[in-house]
Amino acid sequence: MRKLLVYIGFIGLIVSCTPTPENVQKSDALPPIYPDYCDVTIPENIAPLNFLLRADCEAIEVKTGELTLNASGNEAVFDIDDWKTLMQQSTDKEVEVTVTALINGTWTQYRSFKWQVVKDKIDPYLTYRLIEPDYEIWNHVQIQQRCVENFDVNALGHYEQLENRCMNCHTYANQDPQLSMMYVRGPSGGAILNQHGQLSKLNIPGSVYFGFSPSGRYITYSTQKIIPAFHSLASKRLEVYDAASNVYVADMQEHRVISSPLLSDSLKFETFPSFSSDGKYIYYCSADTVSLPQDIKNLQYSLVRIPFDENTGTIGTKIDTLFSERSVCHPRISPDGKFILYTVADYGTFPIWHPEADLQMMNLQTGAVDTLGIVNSPKSDTYHSWSSNSRWFVFASKRDDGLYGKPYFCYVDKDGKAHKPFCLPQKHPTFYDNSLKSFNAPEIGKGKLPFDVNDVVKAMKQEPVTFE
Repeated sequence: MRKLLVYIGFIGLIVSCTPTPENVQKSDALPPIYPDYCDVTIPENIAPLNFLLRADCEAIEVKTGELTLNASGNEAVFDIDDWKTLMQQSTDKEVEVTVTALINGTWTQYRSFKWQVVKDKIDPYLTYRLIEPDYEIWNHVQIQQRCVENFDVNALGHYEQLENRCMNCHTYANQDPQLSMMYVRGPSGGAILNQHGQLSKLNIPGSVYFGFSPSGRYITYSTQKIIPAFHSLASKRLEVYDAASNVYVADMQEHRVISSPLLSDSLKFETFPSFSSDGKYIYYCSADTVSLPQDIKNLQYSLVRIPFDENTGTIGTKIDTLFSERSVCHPRISPDGKFILYTVADYGTFPIWHPEADLQMMNLQTGAVDTLGIVNSPKSDTYHSWSSNSRWFVFASKRDDGLYGKPYFCYVDKDGKAHKPFCLPQKHPTFYDNSLKSFNAPEIGKGKLPFDVNDVVKAMKQEPVTFE
């Protein structure tokens, strides 16, 4: 008991020593906080937006509605229980945030900003690939799952346990954690299919990018001969292009591959297939072949679609072109079927090192294109996926330093208007400053996946299910 009393007294001494504002001077400038959480829209179930003030300050006070945080130094770290109470009390309201900092012995109060808290929750789990930003060290890859309602993280794939193999991203079927797939490359590799926690290894020939049909019976995927090339310009360090690429469909029930000459045209590059939310179309990207790498800047991918019948497992005979003004990649359809989100760049199919790469969103009912000015940055913005309610999407952005990709979340309201995105919050505000990995290919899921890296290791030892 005496030790407990001494500990409580010590904590009380620390709290009492944290200075509070007095003789405050006001500034018209917004506080230089990182990540940039000024005037963003957030879901009520998001983890605390911990941040740091990029200033050499002795103490900081943050007032957010009824919650006041006082701390020494320049870091604002919220108690998670206090934060949850604040979010519950602020649903469908604006929270005014005021930051006051003690700098060189003077308290300065910055201009207040707001958090718009919405009741449209985001799906609580995020999977992503952690990778060296230059992609040269391809075998030091990890795949993790993070709960965005708190800071819990667990590994789905880790290079140390998977013999330094390269791993493709993890993809859900309809954001469902009970049906998903990831790809582990190298000898004895294959697609690792998760069905209610039961893992199996599939030998789907050459699959690279893939997506599930609404029923989960079919997977559309692309096959590629991928060639990496290095630029001499620092702004575009690495280019990746396809020497050949085609699109197919795998029937997961009958273990057969469905093909069409329209999706394997030797004069075309076809890639990035994705089913529509009703399963009636396969959306993908298509480009006329050019001489590579010398004509890489003439490589232009269009956004196209072709019908598909889930009842019979047949591919249609007519290709529709939806967008061809810039080179397109990664088309993803919102679960409600209203929008298609995709990346545009000046050329090619590898937007990670294209600073001009931006997101666009097309209304599939009207054909109107939103260039998402409030979402994009002067650096690469790409690799996106939707939340199950179609109100949120996540994407990877290099907006901070042009080198490391980080997950950003964007709210799309009922009128289809996108709001200013915010970065995935971390327990420690200095996390991104200290991290030497890029967050790649983030995917949102409705629940925690029923497997971990140890289960993947076991699945890799299985005999593969062969597709013909």
